[in-house]
Amino acid sequence: MAKTVIFLFHDDNSSLEAGSHVAERIRQVAEGQGVELEIFCFGPAQAALTEESDDPVRAGYRHQIEALTRDGVEVHACLNAANAVGTAEALISRGVTLEYARDAFVRYALEGAAVISF
Repeated sequence: MAKTVIFLFHDDNSSLEAGSHVAERIRQVAEGQGVELEIFCFGPAQAALTEESDDPVRAGYRHQIEALTRDGVEVHACLNAANAVGTAEALISRGVTLEYARDAFVRYALEGAAVISF
């Protein structure tokens, strides 16, 4: 089975919206195409998962990530970053799995994953 990773880093509205939308669209066809989908949120995009904002794009991003976890997509974020700013519990409550970014990136290389960044 092939693996595709959506790597969400930037927190501008275009990146959050496009990255989460592309992840959903891939999810819709992944199983039928023999593709495993995973999402890794890091840096500013990780922070956007727990921020309070009335911006509809940012709220939509958070809701889309939660929907993807409910649909069985593994969503990961950096454990070290979450611990540094006290958001670990909030991320876990949204269905996000925490792991060290360095470990995830090495794992993606060993798995031969295609990583698409936003």
